Amino acid sequence: MHIRNSAKAIIIKEAKILLTKNQDNEGYFYLFPGGGQEHGETLHSALKRECIEEVGQQVEIGELLHIREYIGKNHEHSSFDFNVHQIEYYFVCKLDNEMKNSIKPANPDSHQVGIEWIHINELLQYRIYPKELRKYIVKYFYDEKSSVYLGDIN
Repeated sequence: MHIRNSAKAIIIKEAKILLTKNQDNEGYFYLFPGGGQEHGETLHSALKRECIEEVGQQVEIGELLHIREYIGKNHEHSSFDFNVHQIEYYFVCKLDNEMKNSIKPANPDSHQVGIEWIHINELLQYRIYPKELRKYIVKYFYDEKSSVYLGDIN
């Protein structure tokens, strides 16, 4: 087994955050744009590629905000994620160009049905993964300090 790196985007504009909208048998859930780093690819290159695939837009990458580990056997989805160990790097990003409603993701994930801007003050009302990250995003938005390394959270 190996540890997989993943780069994720935190894109905030006008008090809203851009997330991918996904659907499973329980309904809608939301994820931060981004995904797995490929061999020979930098985290920044991976994040730019993933944002084009999932959001349909180029991003400008800023500071590293958080690092989160996900050790599947320790969480609610352990029945199918038991062997997963992933380290996710969350970067503050900006869209390179003004987003147009007609833009479609180039290569969305299998459960992805779209993208959606969600108001920061409503994050806790949505099924967003990782769940724990919601409170850290709210802290960031209100200029409250928090750790960069968040540990094994879901």
